[in-house]
Amino acid sequence: MTTPSPWYKQFWPWFLLGLLFTSIFGSSTLAVMAIRTADGLVQEDYYEHGRAINMVLAKQQRAEELDLVANLRIDPMTSDIIVQLDGAERPERLYLKLLFPTVGDRDQEIVLEHVRDGRYLGQAPDNLRYRWYLQLHPSAEQPEWRLVGEGSFPSDEEFALTPGLPSRG
Repeated sequence: MTTPSPWYKQFWPWFLLGLLFTSIFGSSTLAVMAIRTADGLVQEDYYEHGRAINMVLAKQQRAEELDLVANLRIDPMTSDIIVQLDGAERPERLYLKLLFPTVGDRDQEIVLEHVRDGRYLGQAPDNLRYRWYLQLHPSAEQPEWRLVGEGSFPSDEEFALTPGLPSRG
């Protein structure tokens, strides 16, 4: 009759202990990551944010009443922003907001100066990459109207900025 080897020389106890230690390590790592990183997509003032939606829709409705539409192009070599605004209004300067979809700290606002005949120029940050939401409005504070769109950069394409109202139908 053979005597069984001690438990520490067996495969199964070490396998089960390995599973236990792996799950403890993994859950500890995830807990530390959850504590140290911020939830950037969570809106803290969700009630105020919800009330502001009506004001935003009014701005976009005003842009539609003025029959405003714009085409935006960012030159990938020089980072020049060229906006052609068509419609009933031509302010001296426009403000372009570049909104990064997931990280609010990357959002930027760029001033565009009127050159002639509804053409506006400005300078984008170098190496603009990835997908961005675009908002164009006539003043930095309490704008009367707003055009919206989105674009992926770098690109030679023109991106349309429209009132962006939900379709009725």
